[in-house]
Amino acid sequence: MIAIKEIVVATDFGEPASVALTYGRNFARAFSAGLHVVHVVNDLATSAPVSEIPMDLTKVQSQLDAEAKTSLDALITDDDLRTLKVKKTLLTSATPARAILDYAAKVHADVIIVGTHGRGGLAEFFLGSVAQKIVRSAPCPVLTVRTHEREFVAPDALTVVAGTKAE
Repeated sequence: MIAIKEIVVATDFGEPASVALTYGRNFARAFSAGLHVVHVVNDLATSAPVSEIPMDLTKVQSQLDAEAKTSLDALITDDDLRTLKVKKTLLTSATPARAILDYAAKVHADVIIVGTHGRGGLAEFFLGSVAQKIVRSAPCPVLTVRTHEREFVAPDALTVVAGTKAE
């Protein structure tokens, strides 16, 4: 039997991440698991050459963090708060995949769910892929999801809530 107690869903607030969160919610309900919704804000202090940026990075970083927190808060619905053991986590790092992997290890995640844009070829080579890096190094299984693919969890599917089916 599969025992899933902790689920990490990584989000960049894009459409594939939204699909990943749908899967995360459904898995959390099915397994009565904790749901960790994680977003990584770029750490400007370590990712940009300070000598090239003549502004106060602290203010810009604070603004990025505040915007990300607002977006993260908007993802979690009142229903999520009522029916799921959900935790929102905002991380700051120049390496999002590593930050997500470290967080997953820290909370003893049983599965990581991440959306992928499905880029290939040169786009993937130049841009890299957070999902790909997570898959390569994860301490647990990883479910990658894309939008408009064959999905086995529909966004408006019947959901089991408190032992009864609701439409």
